[in-house]
Amino acid sequence: MDVAVIADIVGSRRFRDRAEAQRAFEKAIAQAEADLPLAGEPLRATAGDELQARYASLEAALASLLLVQLALPPEHELRFGIGVGAVHEITPSAPGSAALQDGPGWWAAREAVDIVHARQQRALPTARTWIVGAPDQNEAVTTAIGLANAYVLVRDELMAGMSPRERRLVYGRAVGRTQADLASAEGISQSAVSQALARAGAAAVLFGLDGLRGRIAADRDDIAEQDAS
Repeated sequence: MDVAVIADIVGSRRFRDRAEAQRAFEKAIAQAEADLPLAGEPLRATAGDELQARYASLEAALASLLLVQLALPPEHELRFGIGVGAVHEITPSAPGSAALQDGPGWWAAREAVDIVHARQQRALPTARTWIVGAPDQNEAVTTAIGLANAYVLVRDELMAGMSPRERRLVYGRAVGRTQADLASAEGISQSAVSQALARAGAAAVLFGLDGLRGRIAADRDDIAEQDAS
């Protein structure tokens, strides 16, 4: 399965220093990819305010983008259009030029980012993520996409209500840091960490991430079995 992601920057015109903001995005993306390396091609800046990435599965994309969202400070936000569908590489005619990409996965990602942008401006101001499948997806994939969209709407709502500290704490727990380690880093008590995590709805976010990781591991086991047969 090919999964293409188009991310664009929310409210980029309000940044006083666009270069500094870009560095903040790059730092968060690099941190998330180092802690949970799932992207076939990690998010990278393209033209204007856009970034693009590719993943091998929808679960990998959702897990990775969750960490990116948590790693970003609240004033630096991305909206994500996720497209499920084939991606094709186009070999350039000029020697030394980078390969171009096209195909239904990217077209679906473009549609998805337009949808989440429109919904954010209307009835769903906290929406940051949407998923669209290319027209040739089977019924199972279409059903999975529908369930995933219900999940990301609630996930985005939860993260919109988190303070900067709560985001740091949830991120830390997501990558396996103990509450004691997080308390030391924040200069607060372990009890305060526990209370902040509960207030942020961390348990729901972390259980959801564990579910995604379980699906990723199962998919990898299936691939390994197929390769061995």
